[in-house]
Amino acid sequence: MTRRRVHLAAHFPGVNNTTVWADPRSGSQIDFASFVHLARTAERGTFDFFFLAEGLRLRELKGRIHDLDVVGRPESLTVLSALAAVMDRIGLAGTVNATFNEPYELARRLATLDHLSQGRAGWNVVTTSDAFTGENFRRGGFLDRADRYERAEEFVRLSRELWDSWRPDAIAADPVTGTFVREGGIGTVEHHGRHFSIEGRFTVPRSPQGHPVIIQAGDSEEGREFAAANADVIFTPHGRLEEGRRFYADVKRRLARYGREPHQLKIMPGVTFALGDTEAEAAENAAVIRRQQVGPQTAIAFLEQVWGRDMSAYDPEGPLPEIEPDLSEGVSQGRVPIKDRAAVAAKWRALAEEKGLTIRELVIEVTGRQTFIGTPATVARLIDEHVQAEAADGFILVPHLTPGGLDEFVDRVVPLLRERGVFRTDYTGSTLREHLELT
Repeated sequence: MTRRRVHLAAHFPGVNNTTVWADPRSGSQIDFASFVHLARTAERGTFDFFFLAEGLRLRELKGRIHDLDVVGRPESLTVLSALAAVMDRIGLAGTVNATFNEPYELARRLATLDHLSQGRAGWNVVTTSDAFTGENFRRGGFLDRADRYERAEEFVRLSRELWDSWRPDAIAADPVTGTFVREGGIGTVEHHGRHFSIEGRFTVPRSPQGHPVIIQAGDSEEGREFAAANADVIFTPHGRLEEGRRFYADVKRRLARYGREPHQLKIMPGVTFALGDTEAEAAENAAVIRRQQVGPQTAIAFLEQVWGRDMSAYDPEGPLPEIEPDLSEGVSQGRVPIKDRAAVAAKWRALAEEKGLTIRELVIEVTGRQTFIGTPATVARLIDEHVQAEAADGFILVPHLTPGGLDEFVDRVVPLLRERGVFRTDYTGSTLREHLELT
């Protein structure tokens, strides 16, 4: 029986509590050299793609810029275009919002990146409906939450119409002028939908891979359906084996209703890792990382997001306060809203009482931990087992250090995946679609 291939990508951390800022090895989050370092490490490891996240507004907590935001992060497609000049093989994917952009303009930018990279571009399609983010745009907050995916689906469909409007052989060589466009080589796009109406011709030819790879990160019912209909890759939080298998089976079974085969959508959870020379050392490293990720200020910030109150007077190393959550507007702006904060608070309180946890210990417990912990051999085995068990097609690795947090994984885990025969020893194709085996 043929063993399933593992796909890997590298995520450059941004708005998060993953990055350990206080570590002396932690470098700049905005210097171009940091992007180059992480991308080169991923390319040395023959990863499928390098992935940039992006936010459209600095988050706020109690009216002030959130402590964990990266202030000054350059725009993603500009960074990826610069990386295209220095990276030879790895795919280059960026998050770009479908709510606060227009299809023609964004399709041109993405097609341009696809040409600059010789067919290695990817687009992570995200949506938003919150008026806080929308205040940075002319139509701030105009889109109802229920309409987000309807607009996004029309956006993606129209972008594909634009990308596909050039015939593959539209451009030909001319001995005098150099190139010319064949008659009928560029089609006219006529689209009249609920959100967009366009009549015209696209200005950018088809790229070597046809058009950018579409990535989607939604986990709701609407998000899963959108991915089944439109995405090439789905970026999911379901990195644990059993929940991953349930998610994998659910999304893959939806593909048939859109005339698609299971191999046409790659499911790649975002995961973290902690390595050690022994299992005990790895576990100790994971615990240290978690305490660094959730410092006293971060613990109180998480508590405030659930309780909806100013909790700065409470000791993060002390017990949960008796005060009940304020379920009105809350104190956080720009974050994905927490559903049913009353239920979350009750669950947190029960857990804290059961285990005798302080506020900080509780937040460390509930905000996740490293997905893969162990020696390099253990982590390679676990990754392989998840893929063979159809809990994922691969993983998007989110290191806790920037820019060197991927170095140890590439040096110590990737060779073991290659020994298992489940990961490439070198790139065999030139486009991102070829890396992902989507062609």
